[in-house]
Amino acid sequence: MPPTPRTTARDRVGVATPRLPRPEIYSREMTPPHSAPGFREALDTLNEALTGDSERPELEFEEMPAPQRLAPFSAALSAAVVREDAELAVGRLILLHDPQGRPGWDGQFRLVAYIRADLEPEIADDPLIGTVAWSWLIESLEEAGYSAESGTITRAVSESFGGKEDEPATTELELRASWSPAGTDLRAHVRAWTEVMCMAAGLPPRGVRDLKDVR
Repeated sequence: MPPTPRTTARDRVGVATPRLPRPEIYSREMTPPHSAPGFREALDTLNEALTGDSERPELEFEEMPAPQRLAPFSAALSAAVVREDAELAVGRLILLHDPQGRPGWDGQFRLVAYIRADLEPEIADDPLIGTVAWSWLIESLEEAGYSAESGTITRAVSESFGGKEDEPATTELELRASWSPAGTDLRAHVRAWTEVMCMAAGLPPRGVRDLKDVR
């Protein structure tokens, strides 16, 4: 059965901001940019994600407002995995920077990731799906360089009743994770985040073509 069309990634994460005239992530800076050059360098590499990923055409990126009160400097972006106008997974990545560092950060920077994806019934029934999803993230981060990783993975089952009782039950996977990047080049970290999102959505690993796409 074809997937049900969904709302946009912006609707799913509760974002309602106008698109900027050029690809640039909205960032919240409590002090002038020149006082945190490392944050500017990290933000520049984060901005590159908004131009898209040629190896993952299913990915759609959007800028979103940075969270408040989490750190002196912050920035964020959202993404969705979309196929045939159906949104299969959605997520957001938040960059936090505190020149003084924070307990548990292992440095001045912290990345916070969120992913939500619908699971196929046979995958949802696997008791090891949480462990597998976490291994996707760790393996994807290997080339990026990271430390002090932590997170949770949740499976949520939705059942319909009353006028919607004929609708099948659905299961969603939610991943919340954070880690400290080894440097200010975040391109590999963005790829790791989106790779987990794509795999949770049922796409093959990067560089492997889906048989459905082979004509």
